Amino acid sequence: MSKADRIEQALRAAFNPSALSVRDDSERHRGHAGYQEGGESHYHVTLRSMEFEGQSRIARHRAVHKALGAELVASIHALSLDLGT
Repeated sequence: MSKADRIEQALRAAFNPSALSVRDDSERHRGHAGYQEGGESHYHVTLRSMEFEGQSRIARHRAVHKALGAELVASIHALSLDLGT
């Protein structure tokens, strides 16, 4: 299973999203720090969930990192998050 699939699966389970998009942006970072051949190093996630209602931006980011787990987060060089309700 790809990292994108693992990210999507974890976020769907944790947040019951109304909208979710996981995009591998690794190729856009070729030549930058953390880039690895074959991708799976840089991701952009757009997630909409009522679970975020009343949470600060920092709390939302922490919740996503917790849902993904330390091992998966550590295997990703860059994770851009667009989170809302």
